Amino acid sequence: MSSTTPGNTSSGSPLGTSKSVKLNFGTKTPGNGKSKEKMDRFIPTRSAMDFDSANFSLSKENKLGEQGSPSKEESYQKALAASLSVNDSSRILAFKQKAPAAPEGYENSLKSLYNQNLAPTVKKTFRHVPTTQERILDAPELMDDYYLNLLDWSGQNLIAVALGRSVYLWNAASGGVEELCTVPNEGDYISALKWGSDGNFLAVGTSDAKVQIWDANRRKQVRELCGHTNRVSALSWNGAVLSSGSRDSTIANWDVRKRRDEACVARLTVHEQEVCGLEWSLCGQQLASGGNDNVLAIHDASFRLCHKVQAHSAAVKALAWCPYQSNLLATGGGTADRHIRFWNTHTCAMLSAIDTGSQVCALQWNPHARELLSSHGYSKNQLCLWKYPSLEKVAELTGHTGRVLHMATSPDGCSVVTAGADETLRFWRPFGEPPSAKDGDSKLGGGGGAMMGAAVGAAGGAGGFGGLRSIR
Repeated sequence: MSSTTPGNTSSGSPLGTSKSVKLNFGTKTPGNGKSKEKMDRFIPTRSAMDFDSANFSLSKENKLGEQGSPSKEESYQKALAASLSVNDSSRILAFKQKAPAAPEGYENSLKSLYNQNLAPTVKKTFRHVPTTQERILDAPELMDDYYLNLLDWSGQNLIAVALGRSVYLWNAASGGVEELCTVPNEGDYISALKWGSDGNFLAVGTSDAKVQIWDANRRKQVRELCGHTNRVSALSWNGAVLSSGSRDSTIANWDVRKRRDEACVARLTVHEQEVCGLEWSLCGQQLASGGNDNVLAIHDASFRLCHKVQAHSAAVKALAWCPYQSNLLATGGGTADRHIRFWNTHTCAMLSAIDTGSQVCALQWNPHARELLSSHGYSKNQLCLWKYPSLEKVAELTGHTGRVLHMATSPDGCSVVTAGADETLRFWRPFGEPPSAKDGDSKLGGGGGAMMGAAVGAAGGAGGFGGLRSIR
């Protein structure tokens, strides 16, 4: 569209139409219809224009104004400053001590409304966790084998530890040590340990594929179960039912109340390699198993397979059921995986995961709060305390010079004993003192303390094993 002359008007506003408008500013000189040189259309040049001179004249004119002389200008400035209550000796925009108080009657009536949510900011802090061990015991001949389970702490405050061919009991109250049993054959060794829920019977797995049950009070073997074809690597009780996992890749479930030929009530073949992790849930309704085939399997109380997943990229040995949520399971992977993963075992949905940076050897939940303790191998050989579900690291405990293969928690839930490849047992207090009943519910949230107590009671009484006096 061509430009219009002052005498012509457009038929419509350019902003009201969809047509584009192009304004052409041409430079015309008298007596010539065409411009000699194409100049900028907004800033035309004039040979007689002197910008410096013009700027000086304008600024001088503004200074003098109507007063016409410097003296009048000075008096004018003083009168103006006095009328505006300006101290001409102070600098404008200078830093001051504080703003002047508002005159009376000018306070905002909504001040209380705006300030009612201004609570003091509280820095998020974690509780103090002792990071040094309380006691160290020598454990000579403790096998440096990731797939074995050689340590457990009973409800009677006895710690069972397997050292080579023998099982020793250490009384945590008195400090006394006693040898419980020794496998007879040279070259054989103890490969798994697990206390029953009442703390009287100890299940012992051996490298020659046997499962023995010992009465700790009488220091006497009361049962021997044969059915595996290779070493027994993992054990777990559910009332009167004892589950054993073996290098032969099977899980045998024994009812110790039955006769010898009827004791094996179910055999599970879900894994393809050694079963190195085995844990019944605290309520006794689900059995979790982990293997060297990187598989996690969940079975119900009737030994039916519910879920089978392969989310880890290394052996799944570390298993821990949550004490305040019956369907929450934590699992840890080996060197090639290094992750701790959390599962809803009803749906087998993975809730969260964290890369710990080290081989995960064992897991223990804090029974007093929403925390999880993990022990690790290469490269730091440390223990880590994690907040759940945020998975923030609360503390890191170091002391072992070899990988921390095994962990067990004391009956009161305050102390933890660890066994490492450096052939030492070390005692820690990462969980603190148990809270009062009122605090326990608030910490676990939503009646978690009551739920935990119910779960433990169910596990202890499942199958009537808590009141069992003898084993056939």
